[in-house]
Amino acid sequence: MKHKIIIAGLLVAGLFSSCQDDFLEAPAQSTVEEEALFSNVGLAKGAVDGIKIPFGDTNGHRGRFLPYYGFNTDVEWFNASESTSDDKADLSIYDAKAINSQMDVEVTVGGGGNPWTSMYSGIERANVCIKGLRQYGDPKPGTELGYLLGEALTLRAIYYADLMKAHGDVPARFEPVTSATIYLPKSNRDIIYKQLIQDLGEAATLVPWPNETAATNSVEHVNKAFVKGFRARLALVASGFQQYPDGVRRSKDADLSVEKMYKLALDESRSVIESGKAHLESSFETFWKKYNQEITAAGGESLWEIPFADGRGRMLFSFAVRHTDTDQFHANGANRGGTAGPLPFIFYDYDPADTRRDVTCVPYIYGKPVNGIAKQELGALNKWCFGKYRYEWMTRRVTSTNDDGVNKIYMRYAEVLLIAAEAANEIEGPASAAPYLKEIRRRAFAPAVQADKVENYVNALTGKTAMFNAIVNENKYEFTGEMERKQALIRWNLLKVKLEEAKAKMFDLQQHRGEYATVPTTLYFKYKTDNVSLDIYGLNRGENVNPGADYTSFAWSTLTDSKINSLYKLGVNPDNRQFWPVWQKLINGSNGQLVNDYGY
Repeated sequence: MKHKIIIAGLLVAGLFSSCQDDFLEAPAQSTVEEEALFSNVGLAKGAVDGIKIPFGDTNGHRGRFLPYYGFNTDVEWFNASESTSDDKADLSIYDAKAINSQMDVEVTVGGGGNPWTSMYSGIERANVCIKGLRQYGDPKPGTELGYLLGEALTLRAIYYADLMKAHGDVPARFEPVTSATIYLPKSNRDIIYKQLIQDLGEAATLVPWPNETAATNSVEHVNKAFVKGFRARLALVASGFQQYPDGVRRSKDADLSVEKMYKLALDESRSVIESGKAHLESSFETFWKKYNQEITAAGGESLWEIPFADGRGRMLFSFAVRHTDTDQFHANGANRGGTAGPLPFIFYDYDPADTRRDVTCVPYIYGKPVNGIAKQELGALNKWCFGKYRYEWMTRRVTSTNDDGVNKIYMRYAEVLLIAAEAANEIEGPASAAPYLKEIRRRAFAPAVQADKVENYVNALTGKTAMFNAIVNENKYEFTGEMERKQALIRWNLLKVKLEEAKAKMFDLQQHRGEYATVPTTLYFKYKTDNVSLDIYGLNRGENVNPGADYTSFAWSTLTDSKINSLYKLGVNPDNRQFWPVWQKLINGSNGQLVNDYGY
C-alpha cells in the first residue's frame, strides 16, 4: 500500500510554516520547539516526511517539472511541439522565455509559483531538518535519527539535482534562511555538486539497505541502494559536458575530473550490484505492470519513487496511453495521457525481438466510450503514446479529475547496471563493461535468441568507442518515456548531434528511404474477442500485404515537415539552450541578485 505523508502534529506543521520568520526575526524563540522536535523520533520523522510535501505542489514537480522537463530528445517529444503559440511547446523546443506563462508565476498559497520556488521550499525544509537533527538528535549510523538525517540529506540532493538539471547554476543554500541570506546570487554548480556528492556519501553510512529495517521496506523512503546509485548518477553528471555561462564544456574543478568521478560512479554502482539488495524484474512488462499497480515494496528494480498520495501527481494524467474520456479503466476526466510520446521512428529502431519495444511504444489510443466502454483506436505515425504508463494496468480506479496519484520512478536498478557499464568501459575497458550490458539485454530478449542478441552482440563490442555507442543506444531502448535522456545526452556532449540525427531519421521515415525504406505505409486491424483490444498487422517491416478480409486498412504515413522540424525550433542551437532561463518574476524579486546567463 502506498505511504501517505502525514506531518506529525501541529508542532511540525507550525515549525515549517513559521520557521523562516523565526530565523529572520528571533532565532531563540524556536529553540525549545526545535529541540523537542528533532530529539524525538516520531516528531522528527514527521518533519523529514514534510520535506517531500513540495513534490506535490500545484506548480512544482507535480504540475510543472515532471510534465515538461525532459523533452525534446532523440527518443521523446512533446506531442504538441509544433504549436507556434504555445508556451508549453516552447519549454520543449529549446525556445523557453523568462516570461513563459507556464513557469513565470507568482508564488501563492497552496503550492503556487513554479518548480524553482517549490524546490527551494523543499530545500529549506531539508535544511531545517538537517540542522535540527545534527544539533539535537545525535544521528549516528544504526539509529532511527541517523536514518532520518540520511533521508533528509538525500531529499535535499534530489531537489538540487532537479534544479540544476533544469537551470544549470542556481543559488547554493545549505543552511536555513537568515536575514543575511534572503537574497543570494547563483553559485557555480560545481560547488553544489561537490556538496551533494559529499552529502550522499554521508547518507550512505546512515541509511540501511532495502528491507533491512521497517524504514527501508518501501521505495517511498530512501535506502542505501538508491543513495549509492544516485551518487553514481550525480558523479557522471558533474564530470560530464554541460553548458556553463562560458560555453559547453566539462568542469574545470579537479575534484570533478572524469578520472575521479567515473571511479566513484563505478565503485558505488558495483557496491549496489554486489550487495544483491536490488535486482531486475523478471520481465520488462512485469516491471511496468507492477509500477502501474502501485506495488512499492523495496528490494526489486525500483530504487526510489517520488511518493504521491492518491489525489496528487500527474504521471498517468500526462504520459499514459491516451484515453479520450472517462471509461471502464479510469474516471480521471477527458483527454488524459498522451501529452508526450516516442518519436515516430523509435518503434522501428528496436530489434523486433526486443520485448521492451511493445511495452514502450503504443500506436493506439482509447476512443470515445460507448455505454462506458472505450475501444482501442489507431493513432497516427507522428503521435505515438508511451506504453509504460497505463490506466488499464492499474488496480485502483482513479476518480480525481485533476491527478492520478501514481508515483514517479526516480531511479531503477537498470540504470545502476548501465552506469556500471559506462564507468567500467571508461576506466577498465569494454571487457569489464560487458557483463553489465549483458544483464540488461538478457532481460530484454527471450532465451531462444540470447545467444545472438546478447552474447554475440556484446562480445563483438571489443573497442571502447563501440562499447560506449552501444551503451548510448541501450539507454535509449531501456529508458524511452522516463525523461532521463536529455540530461544523459547533455553530459555525453551529444544533445545537438542526436537531435539532428533524429530529424534526419524522421525525414527518412517520411520518405520511406534508407533504414526505413521497408516500413509499411498501411496498417491493418481488427478487434480481438474482447471487442476492445486491437489486433494490428503492418507495424513490422515486410508486413505489406492485407492479411485477410476481416481486417480494415488504415493509412500510416502522417509525418509533416513542420512536425519534424518542431523537434527543436528552427534557427536555435539546442546546445545554447540546454537549460531553462530563470523566470522573470524570480529575477524581479531577487533584489538584483539573480540574472540570466546562456544568452537569454
